Amino acid sequence: MIIAVLIIGLLFTIAIGVPIGWGLGISGLAALYFMDIPLYTVPQKVFEGMDIFVLMCIPFFILAGEIMARGGLTKRLIHFADIVVGGIRGGLSLANVVASMLFGGITGAAIADASALGSVEIPMMKESGYDADFSAAVTGASSCIGPIIPPSIPVVIYSMAVGSVSIGALFAAGIVPGILVGIALMITCYIISVKRKYPKRKHPVTIREFLNSLKDAILAIMTPVIILGGIIGGIFSPTEAATVAVVYSFVVAYFVYRQIKLSDLPEMFIKAGVTSAIVMIIIGTSSIFGFVVALEQIAQKLAVILHPLGYYGFIIMINAIFLVVGSFLDNNPAILILAPIFAPIAVGLGIDPIHFGIIVIMNLVIGLITPPLGEVLFIVGPLAGVSFEQAAKAVFPFMLVEIGVLLLVSYVPSISLVVPRLLGF
Repeated sequence: MIIAVLIIGLLFTIAIGVPIGWGLGISGLAALYFMDIPLYTVPQKVFEGMDIFVLMCIPFFILAGEIMARGGLTKRLIHFADIVVGGIRGGLSLANVVASMLFGGITGAAIADASALGSVEIPMMKESGYDADFSAAVTGASSCIGPIIPPSIPVVIYSMAVGSVSIGALFAAGIVPGILVGIALMITCYIISVKRKYPKRKHPVTIREFLNSLKDAILAIMTPVIILGGIIGGIFSPTEAATVAVVYSFVVAYFVYRQIKLSDLPEMFIKAGVTSAIVMIIIGTSSIFGFVVALEQIAQKLAVILHPLGYYGFIIMINAIFLVVGSFLDNNPAILILAPIFAPIAVGLGIDPIHFGIIVIMNLVIGLITPPLGEVLFIVGPLAGVSFEQAAKAVFPFMLVEIGVLLLVSYVPSISLVVPRLLGF
């Protein structure tokens, strides 16, 4: 009865257009009411959900990404990526993917990647002769690399939700899978570009041009190196790393690139604050949802059902569940709701918690380009001047490729665990 109230309440609120953060709170509140639990526990649980020190890194990572995006980073990364791979057939589409890999190492959010890079990349691709729907599809698919390559906001939320996995270890675990996704997308771009005879850069790049573009972009490229190196090296915590990223990005954007003014800061603070507030509301209200799930012992009941599937059967089931959930629900609330339920079952079956975290995150970020939700497609579609349906159709081959990499990572744990093990996690 209580589980039915919880699930039906959440689905109903989402169906009528209630924001997911409020939907989680309303469904949890209804369940608590039927359980005769005093409702004064609601604000307590909301506060407890947000009162976690490590969550302070989220607004700082968002602000760092905003400063770097406004500070001239985008064009420099795209130019450098074009210098590196632009000479290949369909080089601008490959540069799109490379730029997303670099930019994802700064923001850790697919939406930020799609909006910041897409506003520059898509017009460039269209002007160069690429189809509008293909331009949107490449940008949308490559933006999904952002939450996999460190730093990653979903990784922070997963670590907080599960409570027993190091953020640094998860950051390290995302490096190789993120690179594999990028390589797979570039191969797909090349095959489609050859088939459609998309252009390539005609003049060869000189050593001097390469060095100048590298010099121009090196400060931006160093951002993820500083963040990840500092965390893994024990120099600072994830929260401190986020503040270092803000200070570093401001120094680069204001004093070196000279692309922002002090008068731009209030607008960036407000934008980062609003985005952070949305995330924190979801985290707070999901704690009510999680409280009900814990009281009803849903994880224990599911363990009895799923444990007989064994190691490989469980992974198949998890991929199916999270791919479907990701196509209907934003990745952050999905992590907060489901990760605490399935993570203990995974550990009980012998799945490394670091490996399981990467599986969950990869599944959910693929959902960002999967209808009917497809949040990223709602961003890149208008930028390219195509409908949601056109963007969804064009992104389908890239989605299949990303699912292929997901299955590879799922069944070969060493892909995600090699770097954390080398670093001593």
